[in-house]
Amino acid sequence: MCYLTLLPQQWDGGYPSVLHSSMPFHTSHITKMHFSCSSSNIRLKLALTFFCCVVSMAALLFGVVWSITEKECLPGGNLFGIVTVFICALTGGKLVGLIHIPNLPPIPPLLGMLLAGVLLRNIPVVTEAVYIDFRWSASLRNIALAVILARAGLGLDGSALKKLKAVCVRVAMGPCLIEASTVALVSHFLMGLPWIWGFILGFVLGAVSPAVVVPSMLLLQKDGYGLEQGVPTLLMAAGSFDDILAITGFTTCLGIAFATGSTWFNILRGGLEVLGGMVAGLAFGFFLHYFPSKDQKDLAVKRSFLLLGLSVFAVFGSNVVGIPGSGGLCTLVLSFVAGVGWRKAKAPVEEIVGKAWDVFQPLLFGLIGAEITISALDPRTVGLGLAALCIALTVRIFFTFLMVLCAGFNFKEKLFIALAWMPKATVQAAIGSTALDMARSKQEKQMEQYGMDVLTVAVLSILLTAPIGALLIGLCGPRLLQRPKNPEWVAGISHSQRSLETLKLQVANKH
Repeated sequence: MCYLTLLPQQWDGGYPSVLHSSMPFHTSHITKMHFSCSSSNIRLKLALTFFCCVVSMAALLFGVVWSITEKECLPGGNLFGIVTVFICALTGGKLVGLIHIPNLPPIPPLLGMLLAGVLLRNIPVVTEAVYIDFRWSASLRNIALAVILARAGLGLDGSALKKLKAVCVRVAMGPCLIEASTVALVSHFLMGLPWIWGFILGFVLGAVSPAVVVPSMLLLQKDGYGLEQGVPTLLMAAGSFDDILAITGFTTCLGIAFATGSTWFNILRGGLEVLGGMVAGLAFGFFLHYFPSKDQKDLAVKRSFLLLGLSVFAVFGSNVVGIPGSGGLCTLVLSFVAGVGWRKAKAPVEEIVGKAWDVFQPLLFGLIGAEITISALDPRTVGLGLAALCIALTVRIFFTFLMVLCAGFNFKEKLFIALAWMPKATVQAAIGSTALDMARSKQEKQMEQYGMDVLTVAVLSILLTAPIGALLIGLCGPRLLQRPKNPEWVAGISHSQRSLETLKLQVANKH
C-alpha cells in the first residue's frame, strides 16, 4: 500500500505532484486504469483500421467497375441505381428490425425494405439519380423469385407431407382457393379485370406469408400458448403448402393469360405447362440427387451452385421457349426432389441458399417498391383494390374458421387460427410484378395496365396485412389461446428443441 499527498506549493498549473497522502491508495487501481485506457485505445485503433480497410475496398471496387462501365456507375446509371436500392432497402430493413414493442412479435423488416424502394421512387431529386432499366429490374426480380422458390422447395418436409392430417390440408388449400376465387369475382366486377387476370390477382393475394406467421407463432409457442392443442404447429406446417398452391395457380393462369388462340386451347395449354414443369422438375431433381457424387470435395457448395443455376435457368428458360407458366413449378419440384434425395445432407445447402436470399431479399422488396409511382396511381384503382382486398380478407377469415370447425379446437382457438391466416408479404413481392414484366416484354399496353393493377394491389396487401397480422397474432394469442395446465409441457422443451426454434425464427426472418 502506498500513500499519496498533493502539495499545493508544488503545483505549477499541470497535474499536482504526487508524494504522499493521508488516505490509502492501492497500486492495483493505477494498473486497472492503465489497462482500461490501453484496451480502449486498442479497440479504437482496430475500429479505425477496419473502417479504413472497408472504405479502401469499396473505393477500389467502385474504381474498377467505373473504369469498365463508365457511366453505368454514375448517378443515372443502372449499376448506381441497383446499388443504391440495395443499400437503402437493407438499411430500411435494419431500422424497422430495431423497433421492438414489448410482448409483441417483431415488425417484419421487409416493410422497411419496401418503403425504402417507394421513397426512392417518389422523391423528385433522388428519382432522377436512381434510374434502373426495367429489363435489369425484371431480371433481378426473377432471380430473386428463383431463389425463394428453391428455398420453398428445400423447406418442404416429405415425411410431414405424408403425415398431414385432414385439417392441415384443409387449412393449406381451402382459404387460398376461396380467396383467389373471391378476388377474381370482385376484381372482375369492381376493377374491370378480365376473368383470367382476376384469377392472377387472386392467386397473388391467396398466399399467406411465413415471414410474418412463423416468427410470431414461435414466440407464442415459446410461452406455451396453444402448444398442447398444436395450433402453432398446424399454422407453420400449412404455410409452405399454402404458398406452393398459390404459386402453382398463379403460374398456370399466367401462362393462359399470355397465350394466343381459343379459350379451351389456352386452358389445355396451361395444364400442359403445369405437367411439363413437373416433369422437368423431376428430371432436374433426380440429376441433382446423383450429381455431384457424394465423394467430391465442397459438396454443399457444388450442390448449391447447381440448384440455384438450374432454378434460374428454369425461370428464364421457360419464358424464352414460350411456356412461362412452367418455370416456377419446375423450380419448386426440382428443389423438393433434390432435398428428398439429399435427406439430412441438405442442411448445408439450405444455409447457402439462405445466404443468397439475404442478398436478393432487399433487392426484391426494394425494386418492388421502386415500381410504385404514387403520383401516377389512379385513386379509383387504389380504392377499388383496397375494397377487393378487404372483401377477400373477410371471406378468407370466415372460410378459415369453417375449415377448423371439426378439428377439436374451441371457439377462441378457431378465431385465432382464422385471424393468424391473414398476413401477406414474401410471395406477393416475389410474383406480384411478374405479370407486369411479361406484359412489358411483349409491349402490350393493355396488359401492362392490368399488370400494374395487380402489382399495386399486391403492394397494398403487404403494407396493410403484414403489420396488422403481426400485431393481431401478438395481441390475440395470449387472450385466445390456452397455456398448458401441466407446466411440464413448457418446461420440458429440451435444449435441442429450443435451438431448432431459434433456427426456424432466423430462417423465417430471412424468408
